[in-house]
Amino acid sequence: MFPSGRRESAHEDFKNEASKSTGRDLVFLLVDSEDRVADINRPWDHLRRREGWSKPGGVNDEQAMLMTTSMETWIVADRDALREKYGSQLRENALPPLNDLENRSRQDVFQGLRNATNNGYEKGAMSFEVLGKLNPDTLEQHLPSFKRARRILNQKLR
Repeated sequence: MFPSGRRESAHEDFKNEASKSTGRDLVFLLVDSEDRVADINRPWDHLRRREGWSKPGGVNDEQAMLMTTSMETWIVADRDALREKYGSQLRENALPPLNDLENRSRQDVFQGLRNATNNGYEKGAMSFEVLGKLNPDTLEQHLPSFKRARRILNQKLR
């Protein structure tokens, strides 16, 4: 797994790697959905509608995984990881509720995270640091798209 930077770069890297895949390789695209997703099991439909991206030949829906609606949604879902990072600076009551979290706009989730951390949360190195501390079991409880991704990866990695 390697970060590709901007979503367009991730898509290009994915297409290149998928085209070279021998069938034994595991090649996945992981990007923010940016918007609500109509059907989490059909991510390429969402990516086609939102980004104009076509599903590359030989690729299936299981190879696209969406952080619905953004990486910050994953971060907000794990309150323990946020407490560990921000300690007494964290104002949990400013975070969006955990119920139906993937249907909240990315802007609302991001702003809630910024408010809860007194504007201490920043995208970049800090966001990836927090991302690395998230508990998959906690995310699975609150995020259907994460649960889907975890199920697929567990099946493929057996």
